Amino acid sequence: MENTRMYADSATAVPSPAPLPTDDPAPPGAAPASSRRRLLWHLGEMALAMIAGMLLLGGMWELAGAALGVGDALARPEIAALVMATNMTAGMTVWMRYRAHRWHAVGEMAAAMYVPFLLLLVPFRAGLIDADALLLGGHLLMIPAMVLVALRYRHEVPVPVRRHRVVVALAHRWPAGLALLLTVDMWVDPSVLSPWTMLVLPGGYLVIGMARRTLGGRGVLATQLVGLAVWLALILVAVLAGGRTADWLVAFGWLAHAGWDVAHHRNRRVVPRSYAEFCVVLDVALAAVMVLAILTTDA
Repeated sequence: MENTRMYADSATAVPSPAPLPTDDPAPPGAAPASSRRRLLWHLGEMALAMIAGMLLLGGMWELAGAALGVGDALARPEIAALVMATNMTAGMTVWMRYRAHRWHAVGEMAAAMYVPFLLLLVPFRAGLIDADALLLGGHLLMIPAMVLVALRYRHEVPVPVRRHRVVVALAHRWPAGLALLLTVDMWVDPSVLSPWTMLVLPGGYLVIGMARRTLGGRGVLATQLVGLAVWLALILVAVLAGGRTADWLVAFGWLAHAGWDVAHHRNRRVVPRSYAEFCVVLDVALAAVMVLAILTTDA
């Protein structure tokens, strides 16, 4: 039976997009594996929420810094590290509250974002480590800190949360939202990607298909290999053509792959539907950005 959760402001049960880390435990025999899956899913959600926070708020900090004349101050390594931690914490907080985690759990996860950077500020200010070590070390220390907090609250009972239907609908469309966030910077400064980036289009499906073992159906592997051959040929033609022709071919290649994504989203083969949804939005958005770049630059 599909896992559902009742919302306080809705008379209908809304399907949960994935097992919650606070769901009721599975039967005794499956409990350890189920608990591990919930923990890994929770950490994966946190990572995506943090990325979304950085993508959404990073540009806002730059605009605010330029408008207030504090751009140089915000660019200082110690300030940039704390700003980054703030962006990640904002995204994580929104998603944890949506997932019905209590505020004290959210607070400890926020501490896992800030404390590693705060600890490394001491050796940084003393000149013992440079800016790169500060940022890299903060991120590396953040991972075990997040895992410890997730383990501490993995059996926590969720609190009642009122969610508007619009919020629920948007949350279920998180792959599309994440894809749009990834293209925010490109809309500000549109450019055309290298033809070789199109290798990601068929390559992603092959890699995920092999990892999920979903390439064994009738004609599935052959179809994916044909797709690889088509986009590889398009890449070679674009590289040989160069100039404006290559730009149009790259934009066309990304846009054409959106149709490939739609087909896989409908038949639910090879890749998860969430990945296909993410790809179709990303492909269309990037193609649109590249068309804009071509039309707004001189030949």
